Parts: sequence; structure tokens; C-alpha cells
Amino acid sequence: MRIAITGGCGRIGPAVAKLALDEGHDVVAIDLPGTEAPQGEFRLADCGDYDALHDALRGCDALVHLAAIPAPAKDPDHVVHNRNVVASYNALRAAADHGIRRICQASSVNAIGLAFGRRTRFDYFPLDELHPNYGEDPYSLSKWICEAQADNIARCFDGTRIASLRFHYTVPDRNLAVDNYVPRPQDADKHLWGYTLTDEAARSCLLALEDRFEGHEAFYIVARDTVHHRPSLDLAAEYLPLVPVTGDLSGRNSFFSTEKAMRVLGWSHRLPG
Repeated sequence: MRIAITGGCGRIGPAVAKLALDEGHDVVAIDLPGTEAPQGEFRLADCGDYDALHDALRGCDALVHLAAIPAPAKDPDHVVHNRNVVASYNALRAAADHGIRRICQASSVNAIGLAFGRRTRFDYFPLDELHPNYGEDPYSLSKWICEAQADNIARCFDGTRIASLRFHYTVPDRNLAVDNYVPRPQDADKHLWGYTLTDEAARSCLLALEDRFEGHEAFYIVARDTVHHRPSLDLAAEYLPLVPVTGDLSGRNSFFSTEKAMRVLGWSHRLPG
């Protein structure tokens, strides 16, 4: 396949490009001027510019859409929301217009509300793709909308398959997540000690482009363990005692279920080391 990667020079894009090339695919990395091109062909385009992005996707067979503002801290609310929402729609629609029917996009565990809102609300643990949306911040809203856009495009263009991959704090090394999350008991309910290794995120992107489902589906792409040294049930009892535990939180199991990703995509986060 000739795979286009928006945000090809960002946090995950270079890892996707490398893995795709290693597996024998061609790669077209798409990003803004001034970014350092990864391996493969590089095309300049801003995902906020539909015509430029449409041109950049010409000749491609699949799309991995990763371009977005990854967190809200550095930009005003309206900028976070508007850029992300426009970028995701432009990417999905331009791909569909080119006849590209294999698409995955970076969603987030924040699609249901998590790290950036005033409060969190959980109905049960571990979280799965059926959990309701309680988001209240612009970043969460933008990710929820990108998934709704995928529903719309998949209905409109027959044969289109779109995977929305709900990553969580993508890092190259687990210790970075440990250093960030374990010292923060004051907002433990807003991160749930989860993470995703960059290489594992990249692997999920390529698996999501295969013929494994129809229409649009969302998947949690999160490590199977937490970054905390304490048992997950102990953490739940201390920080979130009112949330029912309806699945397996034994040992240091994650607060996010990836059963759907394993069942449908054949993906399971490999343990580090």
C-alpha cells in the first residue's frame, strides 16, 4: 500500500512511517513547513487547508491521520477545538473523495472526558468503548467529534473502514509515564496511570488498515499495565472508591480495556522490556 501519514513528523508519525517501510509499504508523510521529514516521500500541507491536503493525498491507498493539537495547554480553547475538528474532517473527507477506503485516525482516551476537564465521571472499570461520554473540555469534544465525523464518512462512502484509535500519553519509554504520573496523586482520577508506547501505537495504526471490520470503530490503544507499582484494585479503592469494578483489575492491570482491539484488530500492547 501507499500510505499517507498526516502529522508525519510528529510524535507518532515517524514510528508509523518506519514500520510501514519495514513491512514493504510506500509512505507519504504530510506535515507543515519547517518540520523535519521522516523516511519516505514528504509533502507539505496544512490539514486546515482542504485543497492543499486533497492534493497531498493524491495517489495514496490508505490514510493514517495523526495531525492535531495533542493537548490543550498551549492554545486557547477555540483554537484547540476548531483546528482539531477541521483537520479531522478535512482528512477524512479528502481521503474519501480520492477513493481511499482504509483509514485510521488518532483519537484519544479523552474522547469520553478525562485529563483536561474540571472533573471526571466513570460508570465502571475497566473503561471500554461502550462507556458514555462525559467530556466537558474542548480537547475532549474535538476527539468525540472526530469519531462522529468518522461515523458520517463511513455511512456516506460505501466500503470505507475507519478506525479511531484512542491513545493515552504516547511515549517512547514507559519510565517517562512513570515519572509524570506516579508523583501526582492530586489528579490521579484524570489519568488513571495509563500510557501507550510509541512503537505499539504505530503497530496498531497498520493493523487498523487491514480488512478486519466494516464501517467505523473506536478502539482503546493503551498498555495492559499501569505505571504505578501498587495493585490496581488498591488504587481504585483509594482514589475512586465509588466506581464499580466490573472487569479484571487484578495485579497492575490497566483501567482501560483493550479486549476489542485484541479481538478485532489482533492488537495487544506488548509489555516493555
